[in-house]
Amino acid sequence: MPILYIVATPIGNLEDITLRALQVLKEVDLILCEDTRVTSKLLAHYEIKKPLQSYHQHSKLAKVERILEAFEEGKNIALVSDAGTPGISDPGGLLVEEVVRRFSGEVKIISIPGANAALAALSVSGFPTDRFVFLGFPPHKKGRKTFFDGIAAREETQVFYESKHRIEKALAELAARLGDKPIVVARELTKQFETIYRGTATECLAQLRADKTLGEFVVVIRKS
Repeated sequence: MPILYIVATPIGNLEDITLRALQVLKEVDLILCEDTRVTSKLLAHYEIKKPLQSYHQHSKLAKVERILEAFEEGKNIALVSDAGTPGISDPGGLLVEEVVRRFSGEVKIISIPGANAALAALSVSGFPTDRFVFLGFPPHKKGRKTFFDGIAAREETQVFYESKHRIEKALAELAARLGDKPIVVARELTKQFETIYRGTATECLAQLRADKTLGEFVVVIRKS
């Protein structure tokens, strides 16, 4: 039975990959990735040579069909994202859905777990995590106000991603709604310039502006 492996890759530090993930990447027939240049660096670091094929949110239907044909040929395929776990705020979930729909159990789907930025940020937040809500990325324009209004209304610990281009705007949105509620902002997790900001949204925004550094961000809001 052909296998689709959902393989978590490092979110920054290349050593944050499991032995099992490395073994799978060495053994599969094909590796699907968001950006072949990014995945090539990871494979080169571990001296793995395997065919790569790009698969991302803009992949055309014809490319998806070729991937499905590879399963019909009996090939085993690994799906990776540029960083972290595929399918989590990532188009990989759409491929899994299509494989389930098309093959109805004739292709085995196996998770190879590992790094995840949301869970990494939650683990160092110090906030209650017995129950939390993951919100992905806020909308860029339409629906953005509703997104932040929803955060203010919920009682659970919440976590979301934000880009370097919109993090200051996001923290300003939170400051206007959350008052003194504590939050954590994690920047560049597992990378050289990893930084954890703690305080109110206003305080975290001031700290971030003082640092004048960019990166990828995870925001955690303590439950009420």
